[in-house]
Amino acid sequence: MRVLPVALIFSVTNVLISVKPSNAFCPSKKSFPFNNGFVKTHLKSSASSQILTEKTNILKDFDHFTNDRLPWSEDGYENWSWRGHDINYIEMGDKSKPALLLIHGFGASSYHFRYNIPFLARDYHVFAFDMLGFGLSSKPIQDYSAEVWRDQATDFIREVIGKQTAIAGNSLGGFTALYTAASDTDAKDLIKGCILLNAAGKFMDPDAVLEPETTNEIVEKIKEVFQRFIINLSFVYTKQPARIEQVLKQVYPVAADNVDSELVESIRIPSLDPNAAEVFYRVITKNANGPGVYINNLLEKLDCPLLLCWGEKDPWIRPAAADKIQELLPQSTRISIDAGHCPHDEDPKSVNLAIKDFMNDLEF
Repeated sequence: MRVLPVALIFSVTNVLISVKPSNAFCPSKKSFPFNNGFVKTHLKSSASSQILTEKTNILKDFDHFTNDRLPWSEDGYENWSWRGHDINYIEMGDKSKPALLLIHGFGASSYHFRYNIPFLARDYHVFAFDMLGFGLSSKPIQDYSAEVWRDQATDFIREVIGKQTAIAGNSLGGFTALYTAASDTDAKDLIKGCILLNAAGKFMDPDAVLEPETTNEIVEKIKEVFQRFIINLSFVYTKQPARIEQVLKQVYPVAADNVDSELVESIRIPSLDPNAAEVFYRVITKNANGPGVYINNLLEKLDCPLLLCWGEKDPWIRPAAADKIQELLPQSTRISIDAGHCPHDEDPKSVNLAIKDFMNDLEF
């Protein structure tokens, strides 16, 4: 899933390490701690997770009808225990309304939907979580693959939301949303619509010829040591606030002023976690050449309506990716946004209206 937006570190890492090219719609080469102490346990639980529902004070008195932007909190919002790990998430809106789940991209968090959640919560029951290894969620030392985040989304829909929902995601989160909606899981029947915001992933190359790979253990070990050194070095460099701001502005070509101190902090603070560098290394090395599943295959299995809400000036995931999806799934709907890689944060008004129109047409 060579998909390292939301613009945190991939542009540097992609230059510094050798990555086999693919036909992924992903960033181009040239573009480039938190235990919150929740103690009130919800009665709803399962063998794999528990929902902890006591809200932090920062959202306790927040009025999403009069405020258009979420407040940033480095202590997190709400907590869900999943497979023994803390998952930070946000819930907002009338519980009797249709549900909408928002999934962020690489390096970001649920806070990246700061302009979307309040507006959409006026009509829907909105959720957003931090993916395992990102944001204010736990960062365990383990392998990270597309299946980890798909399973997290599946369990979240089934155990936390517990009703029919639409699922949306940006970049890596867009691929996760599509993978979740198309997979034969317990949550598939609950997913009534899928929204891709400049989603990452790769297409199958019909002309590709598979060749047997040969490996040399000594060479591979040297390569691993070198890559670890380079990736860790780039991580230290790119978690600096000035560098985060610089990279973010590369993918906000229309409204660079939207890259403010709170957005930068929402990316910097999680990078201070003791496990952050190792998690970053594992995500990079595991997903550099894309997941083992192609967009083509997922679209074939998708049973729900699909909306492409695409930033047409994305320097990393080009509009040609959306063109290809439309070619493979002609019944999909496409809304072009005058924005870059993160249209939901660069032009939230247009994206919010597009999502609202799409949601209103779904059958809940």
